[in-house]
Amino acid sequence: MNTSDLELFVRIADSGSISASAEQLGITSAAASAALKRLEKQLMVQLFIRSTRQLRITAEGERFLVYSRQALGALEEGRSSLDAMRGKIGGELRMSVSSDLGRNIVLPWLDQAMDEHPDLVLKLSVGDAVSDFYMERVDVALRYGELEDSSLVAFQIAEVERVLFAAPEYLQAHGEPQHPEELRQHNCLTYRLGSRVFNTWSFADSSKTYRVTVQGDRESNDADIVRRWVVAGKGIGFKSSLDISADLRSGRVVRILEQYQSDPVGIWLICPSRKQVTPAVLMLRDLLRKRCAEALDGAG
Repeated sequence: MNTSDLELFVRIADSGSISASAEQLGITSAAASAALKRLEKQLMVQLFIRSTRQLRITAEGERFLVYSRQALGALEEGRSSLDAMRGKIGGELRMSVSSDLGRNIVLPWLDQAMDEHPDLVLKLSVGDAVSDFYMERVDVALRYGELEDSSLVAFQIAEVERVLFAAPEYLQAHGEPQHPEELRQHNCLTYRLGSRVFNTWSFADSSKTYRVTVQGDRESNDADIVRRWVVAGKGIGFKSSLDISADLRSGRVVRILEQYQSDPVGIWLICPSRKQVTPAVLMLRDLLRKRCAEALDGAG
């Protein structure tokens, strides 16, 4: 039985479309249909019910899908095991990265890894939504925050301070706050993830902790948009110092209320299981740790 036919079958089951699956694999829809028919003939069952409007997997298809996933997973695990024995860094790496990290920080580092390891194929997804490793077929994710699922394999890349920052133009026009409570009188730009808005900002000095609920005229579910608004002088932001490291170095923004500290946030490289911890992932872990440390040191 052809493993390419099995992979096509799994992709069709996941996407519900022969043409979309064919495009993903770089073949024609006609070739994909022929491969599916070939597989059904070998198995002597109908895997999908086809109509002009929809494609629906059969009960036999559902049962065979379980074994197809297991077979393809076992083959991939075997290939990774051989690569690990040789120390080879290659193959396909499906990676998910949060928006700011992906667009502004990590992208050139990933390009460096690709240049140094030409056998590596990167499939990159950028966005702030939490990755569903099973549905999105993600091998590794780079994310801020605490790990909620103890079954995942996680490597801490860095621990990052969250800081208040603004463009010099905004501070010239509206003044610089001298105390956390004064943030209530400023245009504070906030980030939203799902239904949660991160508009309560916490700080502490040597004697007291302050929790300030802020407000402003702009809110986005994309953290990079919030950073861009602040750089453009639209208000005050509260973000990881890594996300704004280049802006700080260039002077596009400055830190404010530096005497008040916030709880640091971790950056984690996360795999769904041990079998995803390939030589490529370990290489990426070491590269990210090194480059994050350099970026944070450079940002002061």
